[in-house]
Amino acid sequence: MPEIAEVARIVHFLRQHLIGKTIKKVLAPDDSSIFGKVGTSGPAFEKALTGKKVVDIGSQGKYFWMVFSAPPHTVLHLGMTGWVEIKGIQTGYSRYVERTKGDTEWPPKFWKFQFETDDDPKVEVAYTDARRFGRVRLVDCPGNEIRKHSPLVENGPDPVVDKDIFTEDFLRQKLRKKHVPIKALLLDQSMISGIGNWVGDEVLYQAKLHPGQYCDDFDDADINALYKAIQYVCETAVEKLGDSDQFPEDWLFKHRWGKGKKGSPTTLPNGDKIIHITVGGRTSCVVPNIQKIKGRTAKDGAKEELTPPEEEKATESRFFKGKNKKPTNSDVEAEERPVKKARTAKSKPVKQEEEEEIDEEEIKPAAKTSRKSAKPKKEEKPVEPVPELGRRRSTRLSRAAA
Repeated sequence: MPEIAEVARIVHFLRQHLIGKTIKKVLAPDDSSIFGKVGTSGPAFEKALTGKKVVDIGSQGKYFWMVFSAPPHTVLHLGMTGWVEIKGIQTGYSRYVERTKGDTEWPPKFWKFQFETDDDPKVEVAYTDARRFGRVRLVDCPGNEIRKHSPLVENGPDPVVDKDIFTEDFLRQKLRKKHVPIKALLLDQSMISGIGNWVGDEVLYQAKLHPGQYCDDFDDADINALYKAIQYVCETAVEKLGDSDQFPEDWLFKHRWGKGKKGSPTTLPNGDKIIHITVGGRTSCVVPNIQKIKGRTAKDGAKEELTPPEEEKATESRFFKGKNKKPTNSDVEAEERPVKKARTAKSKPVKQEEEEEIDEEEIKPAAKTSRKSAKPKKEEKPVEPVPELGRRRSTRLSRAAA
C-alpha cells in the first residue's frame, strides 16, 4: 500500500508537470467505489476540473490534493494499488518500472480518470487503480483551507511536512495517553499521518523497539530513539521519492520481502533472524536480536506467523506478479482507522465472536426451533360446538364477568 514516500513521489511529478497549467479535457467514468464512496461522482469530477488552472499540489501523509483556480478542489488517496501516470514520464520507482516494463499503451490499464492540459505540447495524466480501493474526493473550500476539512482534519501531523507540530514532546504525549502496542499507534493515521506497515517496521527496527510493547511503557530514552527514527526513516524515504534501490543498505526494508518465498533468506546479512509476528491484528517484521522486549507486550505479539499475511501479499502485488487473494474493503480501510487493541484475557472467547458474525437471517429459523417442535404433532380432533347454556348458568357467568 502506498505510504508517505510513494505519495511524495507522485506529488513531485505532478508539481513538475501541472502547476500553472489549465486542464482542457477530463474523462471520468462514474465509479461507485472510487467516487461514490466519498460522496461524489465521475461527472461531478469532470465538471470540477474542466477549464481550471492547477495552482498548487500538496500532501499530508497518505493523502494528496490539487488546488485549482476555483473550488471545489480534489483530494486523493491511493488505496492499495492506486497510482498516477503521466504520458511519456516514468512516475514509478524501480520495482514499479519492472512490473510495467514494455507497457506503453495510453491510456494505461485500469485507468479511472484522465485529463489533459491546453498547452502545446499537452500534458496527459491518468489515475489507475486495479483494485479500486483508492478514493477521489471533491472539497468545496478555499484552497488554503483544505487541511481544515475532512478527511485531512481528522488525520495527525505529517512527520516531514509538519515538523513544527510533530515534535518529541508531541509524540511523548500521544504515547502516554494510549495503552496500545506501539506498532498499532504508529499505524493510527489520527495520531501520525503517512506511516504504514513497512515504514512502521523500519522505524521500530531503527529505534530497536519491539512492535508489541505497549506505548505507555517506554521511558524517555526510548521515546527519543523512536522520535529520531520516525524523522530519519520518513525524511530519507521521501528524499529518495520511495525508490527502494536508493534506500540505505542497513535498512530492514532490503530484507523483509522474502517471507513465504522458497529459497528466500530469513536472516539479515549478519545472521540475525527475521521473523513475522501479529501485533494488534496486524503483521510486523521483527529482528528479535535487535528489537528486544523490555516491557509489557500485547498478548498476540509473541505469535510467529507461519504463512505470509494478506497485507504483505497485497503490498508486494503492486510490484511483483502473482496470484494473490483479492483483499476486502476492510483490509484497506483498516489502514486509515485506528487499529484495534490486541485481545486480552478479558476479551470474549473466539468462539463467541465467530458466532456473532453469522448472518442474523440464518440464525432466526434455528432460534425458533426446539426439540419439542421438531417432533411431528399429533392430529387434533375438531372441537365440538358447546351447547347453549341455560338461563341460570348464563346468569352466573354474566355476574362473574361483571
